[in-house]
Amino acid sequence: MINLRPLILIQWDKTRWFGKVNIKLIELSIMKKSFAFYLLFLGAQIVFCQQKSEYKIVKKIPVGGDGGWDYMVVDENSRLFISHSSKVEVVDGVSGKLLGSIPDTKGVHGIALANEFGKGFISNGRDSSVTVFDLKTLATITKIPVTGKNPDAILYDPFSKKVFAFNGRTQNATVIDANQNKVVATIALDGKPEFAVTDLNGRVFVNIEDKDKISVINSTTFKVEQNWMIGSGKEASGLAIDNKNHFLFTVCDNQKMVILNAQTGTVVNTLAIGDGADAAAFDPLLKRVYSSNGDGTLTVVQEDDKGNFKVIENLQTTKGARTMGLDEKTHHIFLPAAEYGDKPEPTKENPHPRPSIKPGTFIIIEVAPE
Repeated sequence: MINLRPLILIQWDKTRWFGKVNIKLIELSIMKKSFAFYLLFLGAQIVFCQQKSEYKIVKKIPVGGDGGWDYMVVDENSRLFISHSSKVEVVDGVSGKLLGSIPDTKGVHGIALANEFGKGFISNGRDSSVTVFDLKTLATITKIPVTGKNPDAILYDPFSKKVFAFNGRTQNATVIDANQNKVVATIALDGKPEFAVTDLNGRVFVNIEDKDKISVINSTTFKVEQNWMIGSGKEASGLAIDNKNHFLFTVCDNQKMVILNAQTGTVVNTLAIGDGADAAAFDPLLKRVYSSNGDGTLTVVQEDDKGNFKVIENLQTTKGARTMGLDEKTHHIFLPAAEYGDKPEPTKENPHPRPSIKPGTFIIIEVAPE
């Protein structure tokens, strides 16, 4: 019998991986004289291996207390400013220690930091005001009534040195001088504003949730200069920006992240993300975009040097962890969350009830790259 060189080799080899599949091969022998083929089956096995996770949950910081939450922000000293019920909790992001709180922020939504003035600004949806507080002492400096109702997203723009409070119920934005704590303008918007970002060069971008567009505001003239449609994205909430490469990242209710050119408004890519997205963040050093999703996932998108994007992970967090803060110094992500009770039965007055939050279960989930 003349044994030809194996045509197919299938054997256990842990060093050979083809995508996600490890294959055992078969040695095939051929009997030349009888032209009969004898197949020696040494075993075939397919082993599916999970892709190595890029991120992991490293800590759960107990905060406690009752009530819901919305946005949060991380400052240059790794302090977490977290909207929670009718106050803002301040937590050391390194030690997890509760540093203090800023009270009387009824219906709190967002926090903006103006480090050059040593101030923070909080949007209070229930009493339509903005709380100004001292960044060192956390003491309240003043409360400013806004020129609309239900201020939600809030942004400090270092270029104009103005604070923009976006009023969801009246579809406008109140502009506040960050130095003088004084309202200087009101900007009418074409729909319900959600989150906003700045290009640090005279333009502010804000999601218009109910019109599936992004409005471009001149931060010194206080005029809406352009409105950009966001392609197939629907009901956008969170927004992030890459100011070096000029990309906008808007996360939408229909499980899509739409990426636009921040100079022209052209849609350059659309990616699948988790369900219930509410916040987005961009890490300029790692060149990664994050979407925190209410279904209990954190979608991680990688940007390469050629302006290409791909989803590299959907990390399991916990249900309801839909907002986040990014510490650009440590590259850690912080997600507020809590345990939920049973969901009430729908009624005519409340056809889409939300489950109650269990008292004392409010935590911050800390996620870090491996």
